[in-house]
Amino acid sequence: MDKIDQSLQQLIDDILSSDIYRAYDVQRKLVNEQPELKAQIDDYRIRNFELQSSENITFEQIDQFEREYAAFRENKLVADFLAAELAFCRLQQNISARLTEAMHFE
Repeated sequence: MDKIDQSLQQLIDDILSSDIYRAYDVQRKLVNEQPELKAQIDDYRIRNFELQSSENITFEQIDQFEREYAAFRENKLVADFLAAELAFCRLQQNISARLTEAMHFE
């Protein structure tokens, strides 16, 4: 295994042992124990992604989406999972951005 592979494996190990990943993994497992809730979360995530990716998004669309899912997001398991997922995604984004910046990749 060359130095890059070793460093990458060390990074993976460090991520997997981080508080952020461990919190995400706990929440992911809890959600996966409830297939119906998992499906609802997946639908929410897909709709949210589509809305955020829309070129002609309006305030009314965002407001409607937030109202439609307000009660759903009050579910503690849903809220905890989404918060843990967001923290883990931000960690991944930070790692990617720092690597890209350090390599002067445009």
